[in-house]
Amino acid sequence: MDANMSFSHDMDDEYEKLFRRLNPPRVVIDNESCKNATVVRVDSANKHGILLEVVQVLTDLNLIITKAYISSDGGWFMDVFNVKDQDGNKITDEAILGYIRKSLGPESCFVSSLRSVGVKPSMDHTAIELTGSDRPGLLSEVSAVLAHLKCNVVNAEVWTHNTRAAAVMQVTDEESGSAITDPERLSRIKELLCNVLKGSNKSRGAKTVVSHGVTHTERRLHQMMFADRDYERSDDEVLDENQRPNVSVVNWYDKDYSVVTIRSKDRPKLLFDTVCTLTDMEYVVFHANIDAEGPEAYQEYYIRHIDGSPVKSDAERQRVIQCLEAAIERRVSEGLKLELCTTDRIGLLSDVTRIFRENSLTVSRAEVTTRDGKAINTFYVRDASGYPVDAKTIDSIRQVIGQTILKVKSNPEELKSGSQESPTRFLFGGLFKSRSFVNFGLVRSYS
Repeated sequence: MDANMSFSHDMDDEYEKLFRRLNPPRVVIDNESCKNATVVRVDSANKHGILLEVVQVLTDLNLIITKAYISSDGGWFMDVFNVKDQDGNKITDEAILGYIRKSLGPESCFVSSLRSVGVKPSMDHTAIELTGSDRPGLLSEVSAVLAHLKCNVVNAEVWTHNTRAAAVMQVTDEESGSAITDPERLSRIKELLCNVLKGSNKSRGAKTVVSHGVTHTERRLHQMMFADRDYERSDDEVLDENQRPNVSVVNWYDKDYSVVTIRSKDRPKLLFDTVCTLTDMEYVVFHANIDAEGPEAYQEYYIRHIDGSPVKSDAERQRVIQCLEAAIERRVSEGLKLELCTTDRIGLLSDVTRIFRENSLTVSRAEVTTRDGKAINTFYVRDASGYPVDAKTIDSIRQVIGQTILKVKSNPEELKSGSQESPTRFLFGGLFKSRSFVNFGLVRSYS
């Protein structure tokens, strides 16, 4: 029976490939019909996850999607996106337009089912995935362990949400600049990281696995936090209703759809975050209407589960709402935005996060990038004791790191000024509130 099922699956897969070859994707880019946006139309054979793949391509180009109309009933997928650049202008750069056509058109690999979540081998770096309980100062501790083990962090992204956190870090060997492959050394890295990750939280075990795979970082972060159930809230938690996104799910019984409606403050990559979560929850978007031309974004999805059914119970409805709320909130940048730009060197991340920790600042989100020998790092920091970040604290940190190297990118009004004394600082970043980084769990391995 297993052989028959395998044969049937192979036949279905071959039929799907043949159908796509006979009906290749078509991309039309129009800069004339809309007054203030570039219109991108995508038609292709339909498959689960295709909407996410298209949105991912546009989002990775840092394009702003102001409107979208999606229809994918039957075997065909038709999307229309109104997009702008970061300055609010139409897209006229031929290199970008050509990349969109190549990425989404007939020559693209976006017909491959591995596009969004695929893992490709890489010998350039070793990937480390970390998930678990948020804990002040842990980013500093993990970075220090990696520096001690002669691992250089070349790229990393860190999210925190609802006392949980996740990170994807790419490291190289200090001497060779390549991926770390020695089994004994990898085992040592796992052991020491595991000891740091466990910390005092014995109720949730730490797991450390290493991979030489490449995947889409933001997609993985959503998957990791979803698997870690960061959407679950305690019954006694008090929430600010004004800050929460408005998410509703109702069933349209005549058409066997569940209609998901989202209203929230607009921000970059919002559409990617919600579509990513619906896809990971195995819901299929049949129709959608997106409007984000004002300060508030409106999203409306007509969905069914991959098994063809609408939302079946109130418990499932609540779970969809909670997961979409979490997806929207994960990337919300809480805290003061600091940008560090300097020549990259071994141990840089460890040194910078140690200075943050010693000045009682916690990191709520971080992006670490290395390009052509330059480190370009963005940190969102908060005072660990709950007070607004003190301007004097930031000034002293900038004096240590370098005024031209570390810059404040947020509104200066977010800083607390004056002669008021700041709360007592502790070496481990202030142990009053748990928001800085992660009690990591997972450094994932792929075969």
